[in-house]
Amino acid sequence: MASSKKNIEEIKALFPNEWVLIGNPKMDEAELNVLSGIPILHSKDKKEVCYLGKSKTSDFNTITVIYTGSFQPVRTMTGIFNSKKK
Repeated sequence: MASSKKNIEEIKALFPNEWVLIGNPKMDEAELNVLSGIPILHSKDKKEVCYLGKSKTSDFNTITVIYTGSFQPVRTMTGIFNSKKK
């Protein structure tokens, strides 16, 4: 499903209340919020995004997963992962 780079407002509008795997995210360095990136995969099920998305990340230097709905997560830190194996 990889498409062109989109800002966070576009991603939230396209995939409301879903988990979205994002390639090459641009982050707000102060609070680690995702500002833009390339949507790779989306689903209501976080595990589906994580497991099915794993095979779709080889073209990206970094990836992250976000939720586009509104809930108060237990963990507030967003993780960024390098997809390239060293």
